[in-house]
Amino acid sequence: MTVSGGTARHGRASGRARSADGVLDLDLGMPAELGGDGRGTNPEQLFAAGFAACFHGALSLVARQAAFDPAVISVEVTVALGRDPGDVGHLLCVDLVVRWPGVDPEAAAPLLAEADSLCPYAKMARRGTPTTITLSS
Repeated sequence: MTVSGGTARHGRASGRARSADGVLDLDLGMPAELGGDGRGTNPEQLFAAGFAACFHGALSLVARQAAFDPAVISVEVTVALGRDPGDVGHLLCVDLVVRWPGVDPEAAAPLLAEADSLCPYAKMARRGTPTTITLSS
């Protein structure tokens, strides 16, 4: 994924994001809640999409293994910027909602926990993630 362009004032959510294969190619924009015009996708939406897809895949896997039909499962993830109490910066706040009509909450609970332990996005949210930063000329 490459992000390029953008304005100096709001570089965190402006410019263009493009995947190496070109399948994803979109404009980035500052959310209206943060003073932008609300046009374009923002990093929080992209993170939410990845998290929702990943958790949905993990839950579908464990549901099938437990003889449940995962076809009715939906996962909604909302990601927002919050203030980091440890410094003057920000952190991501994630709200994940699973809709699974017809499944008993007691039967679903261990499957949700297992999906949470399998999903790489959930692991990253709990543990952080190793990151290497390299300056390229």
